[in-house]
Amino acid sequence: MRILSIETSCDETGISILETTGALGAISPRAEIKVLADIVLSQSSLHAGFGGVFPTVARREHAKNIMPVLLRALDDAGLLHIIKEPRVLVQKEKDTIARIFHKEAVLMEEFYKSLLDVSIPEIDAIAVTAGPGLEPALWVGINTAQALGELWNIPIIPVNHMEGHIMASLLVPKPEKDGKKVFSLSVPHFPSLALLISGGHTELVLMPRRGEYEILGQTRDDAVGEAFDKVARMLGLGYPGGPEISKIAEKAPRAKQVPYPLPRPMIKSPDHDFSFAGLKTSVLYTIKKIPELTSEIKASLAKEFEDSVTEVLISKTRDAGKKYKVHEIILGGGVTANKKIRLAFRALVDKEFPEVKLFIPEQYLSTDNGLMIGLAGLLRSNKVKKNFVAEGTLRLSSKAREPFRKPLRKNK
Repeated sequence: MRILSIETSCDETGISILETTGALGAISPRAEIKVLADIVLSQSSLHAGFGGVFPTVARREHAKNIMPVLLRALDDAGLLHIIKEPRVLVQKEKDTIARIFHKEAVLMEEFYKSLLDVSIPEIDAIAVTAGPGLEPALWVGINTAQALGELWNIPIIPVNHMEGHIMASLLVPKPEKDGKKVFSLSVPHFPSLALLISGGHTELVLMPRRGEYEILGQTRDDAVGEAFDKVARMLGLGYPGGPEISKIAEKAPRAKQVPYPLPRPMIKSPDHDFSFAGLKTSVLYTIKKIPELTSEIKASLAKEFEDSVTEVLISKTRDAGKKYKVHEIILGGGVTANKKIRLAFRALVDKEFPEVKLFIPEQYLSTDNGLMIGLAGLLRSNKVKKNFVAEGTLRLSSKAREPFRKPLRKNK
């Protein structure tokens, strides 16, 4: 089976083409996944001036980039074949594609210009992120996928972005073939626990069985990646904030006593929820009390902030892992690229969960990419849908194992 996947949930335009053997709709250690193409185009430099992702800019850039990225992916996969006589669509096909792109006239024009002289590639399905994410950005990927499905007569599989992050963590590298990366997927031993940490999400998810998810806890305000970005901005650092904070935190002087102590929010609460807005505010108030924010002080604050976040994530995951007697802990999302967090979780498992297996994605797979969407699409290959919409707040599960508490504050 070959699957083309599209990811446009935030500020990365990602398209991958995967070829797999073995049973579909299941995770099998015998299945070999060959990456025929994997292209990611990031917009982070464009959003740096905003200190975060600006949705309308993200949508515009996805619409501008998605056709060139698609053509490059097809070319990398050896599936780009130009035909002498461009296709002529019947009126019904034109009407359907016009309806799909009714708010994207420019994208529709690029779609026709790019693909009518391309032969139908040997692809069995198209997976696309349906949510969660920024809805204007999500729609670019969804509209493109649905138009491709109409043009090529290929089924569409809507994918949950967060499930993609889990799947990316389960990849096991194999020897390359024909210059292409090859993976297998590790089969989880249930129940498993997933900690999903990114710019928009902080969730603890129990996986009692294959393909089933129960949310144990989530952030009540800022996601952990969002807190990193905001604190980095307070310290006069660049965007994205996570790598910038980690970089200067490593330069912090080692002292017996922390010069600027910060709280560990909700670390002793009996639930599995998180809160990082108060920690962010504590950093702000601390900065206001300091007459001169020197490089050394910035490094100390960055280290203390990173330590606080790490300790909270470790504590909540430890409690959930013991309570539900999990066999595996899976980390997913962009914040898993953080060196301190990776080392802390390895130490946690070595010391307190010696029988538990830890899965952490390769750093290049921790951020958003089409490959992870393709993996989730393979798992859901029997979940074809013709009509679906972008869902910015799409959840992995509609039910929670534990009742959610009211937010600490109202989101504006």
